[in-house]
Amino acid sequence: MLNTTSFLLALSLTSSIVLGASAQDGTAPAKAPATTAPAAEKTPAAESIEYAILSTTKGPILIELDRAKAPISVENFVSYIKSGHFDNTVFHRVMPGFVIQGGGFNADGVQKSTQAPIKNEGKNGLKNSRGTLSMARTPDPNSATSQFFISLKDNDMLDASPATGAGYAVFGKVLVGMKVVDEIAKVKTGVKHGMSDWPTADVLLTKVVMVSKADADKLIEASKAPAAAPTTPAAAPTAPATK
Repeated sequence: MLNTTSFLLALSLTSSIVLGASAQDGTAPAKAPATTAPAAEKTPAAESIEYAILSTTKGPILIELDRAKAPISVENFVSYIKSGHFDNTVFHRVMPGFVIQGGGFNADGVQKSTQAPIKNEGKNGLKNSRGTLSMARTPDPNSATSQFFISLKDNDMLDASPATGAGYAVFGKVLVGMKVVDEIAKVKTGVKHGMSDWPTADVLLTKVVMVSKADADKLIEASKAPAAAPTTPAAAPTAPATK
């Protein structure tokens, strides 16, 4: 696993559901009936993909943002990154086997002010699969602002369909750092600041920055490098037995 130090060093060496914007009740929607899988989609053009690093107190997460499929959601997310909105916010909703959610509250439980809600892009063809980033919202499909969630498993019931409605808009995915996401999912939670599923010891999203494709590629390569094996001191020579 690429740790925080090596992850950031690699970078420096290159130049509510309801998943909503207010208190959540933690109730998951009923699972939609199985549907026929759609045909495989073409890989988006390279220039339509952007990259960012989420620095958390559990480690860094490299993400990919799909502007071609989710232009409104990505533009919204990037604008919050550039304004520093996400810095020192918390993952206020952690539900093992479902999602981790953040982007809206500071550690004191105060909800941050946001830009205007955006149009739902839940029908863009991207699925709420393990490791994807999606826009959190209230029951109003067009209510998403700054909050987002990362799926811990394939959450088909969050996809748009005749049975589930507009769905939750996927706009990106984790490229490096799912181990970090899974570590966040393991933290103890409880009722805090009037909300359930809040970690008892806050997990901070300390900083989010955009990075270039070249930097992202280097971080991906660095994450594939095997961890150095611990060195074992040579055993002391055994004295010959006396006769």
